[in-house]
Amino acid sequence: MFPYLGLKASTDETQLEERLQHQPEVFEFYTQASDMTPDGLAHLSQMIDRVKSAGVDHVIIHHPMAFDHAHNELAVSALRNPASYQFMMGSTESIIELAKARDVQVLVHGAYNAPLSWIKAQFGSLEAGRELVFDRLDYFKALGGNHVMFENALSPLFRFGEPGFERRIMGHHYRLAYDISHAFIVLHGDNDKLVSSLARLAPQIVHYHLVDSMGQKHDSLPLGQGNIDWVRVKRVLNLMRPTFTRLPWMTKIIVRPCSIAITT
Repeated sequence: MFPYLGLKASTDETQLEERLQHQPEVFEFYTQASDMTPDGLAHLSQMIDRVKSAGVDHVIIHHPMAFDHAHNELAVSALRNPASYQFMMGSTESIIELAKARDVQVLVHGAYNAPLSWIKAQFGSLEAGRELVFDRLDYFKALGGNHVMFENALSPLFRFGEPGFERRIMGHHYRLAYDISHAFIVLHGDNDKLVSSLARLAPQIVHYHLVDSMGQKHDSLPLGQGNIDWVRVKRVLNLMRPTFTRLPWMTKIIVRPCSIAITT
């Protein structure tokens, strides 16, 4: 029955056991650079086993969000930042291979919050930056198949809310993770455009993060404390397959095999 309870935690055993006592149906691992070493990946694999042994069938590995005090951007330059590039590629490849071996899911951010000024300085134009992101997403899609999904960002490199760009995304047939607060912020708090975006992308959405927002900045508010019209949003969600995840300070809902994360 919708919704499904899902919880989020690191690979720390104490934190993991605390989450499991709530009997989630979905579990999301928040990973970091230390989890991407051979020992770290072996430990992550063991923790996946522990979660599955508790009866949790739906497990997600969130790729590391940061490396060397910066966001782990898919668009990182192999020439300007070779160490960051090697980490981004190697860590994502490693967790995708682990996900395939253990029959779990990987969530990868198409971007984070890189502004247009940075994008133009790096690539010369937004279009060139987006093409690089598409190339890398295509690679990870081919590598991961039905074990990998891609989340929208605040950055124009990979954001939802632009009809033309969304049609391009759909043309790549990605499995999408839709963070509703991210899109609402990109759309400056416009509920009409948010609902249109959700409806347009619904056939390819396999995971939702339902987090409220005032629509002006990344504020991550509990549901009902922001300006998102959840009554209208619910009508256009792809509810055929939901699941859920919970951060220490918020609750997310995930939809099977699609995932929904609702913050409360």
